[in-house]
Amino acid sequence: MATTSLTELDDDTVRSMSIGAVFSDFGGKINSVDFHRKDDLLVTASEDDSVRLYDIASAKLLKTTYHKKHGADRICFTHHPSSVICSSKYNLDSNGESLRYLSMYDNRCLRYFKGHKERVVSLCMSPINDSFMSGSLDHSVRIWDLRVNACQGILRLRGRPTVAYDQQGLVFAVAMEGGAIKLFDSRSYDKGPFDTFLVGGDTAEVCDIKFSNDGKSMLLTTTSNNIYVLDAYGGEKRCGFSLEPSPNTTIEATFTPDGQYVVSGSGDGTLHAWNINMRNEVAFWNSHIGVSSCLKWAPRRAMFVAASSVLTFWIPNNSKSAAEPRSMENEGVEHISQ
Repeated sequence: MATTSLTELDDDTVRSMSIGAVFSDFGGKINSVDFHRKDDLLVTASEDDSVRLYDIASAKLLKTTYHKKHGADRICFTHHPSSVICSSKYNLDSNGESLRYLSMYDNRCLRYFKGHKERVVSLCMSPINDSFMSGSLDHSVRIWDLRVNACQGILRLRGRPTVAYDQQGLVFAVAMEGGAIKLFDSRSYDKGPFDTFLVGGDTAEVCDIKFSNDGKSMLLTTTSNNIYVLDAYGGEKRCGFSLEPSPNTTIEATFTPDGQYVVSGSGDGTLHAWNINMRNEVAFWNSHIGVSSCLKWAPRRAMFVAASSVLTFWIPNNSKSAAEPRSMENEGVEHISQ
């Protein structure tokens, strides 16, 4: 599978995306995925307690580690290409080791972060320093520093908290009960939010927030499978799209790196892409893997990944050979002819 580095995307390129590689040897649902910001790497955390590291340029699995004691739920890269933060699924009440700082290089836990009493449902790393944030079903958001065990700050709130840093690391957003999005200055969050946005008319909880690379837009995905693009400065709704419901499974949506398109999964097993400025759908595909609970576009490549219990790499289909899936372990994957 040959991935191409990112040039300017257009409707035709987005429309031509098709499956370039398939990894189907997971022993359960993939809970979360993350791309490294600078290196061509992808990490996954799965219900089979595995953490897997991939080279996305060559579509190769580099390393698999298993975490039977704690499990592997939410995951994100640190700045170092072989270090990740992973949230635990098991034994949270007994040992409180809700977050671990892991070295993929030598399969070692570098640090435990204790504090959350229930599952972490949102996790993100600051793009500029060693801070990271976690949101948990214990109704708290905790702010941490990779270099120290102790929690650096706590925000207590109602509902399921979802967190995200903007791409400059200066602002972070926290979603809480009733569709409220609160924005904080990451250097002085103890002063409280400097702005609050409301997603009018939708009372479903926000399960994912992403900022566009240029910082101008914010992408919200709700538990009722509605997605919204907001102006990140004023909070006005730029556009919104409704997708088929997926009971017991949350979907994920993603910006393209240029911030011009949004791609999302749906409860009927399809994937959709919209041009934000034109507010029109430019493509939809059969995901071939059921409901995609994880979906992210690579930071510097014309490529996205979609995952359920199968991981798929999607690339522009410039020729027939480019569309041939690299791994044929999953016989249910069809080739998409554009």
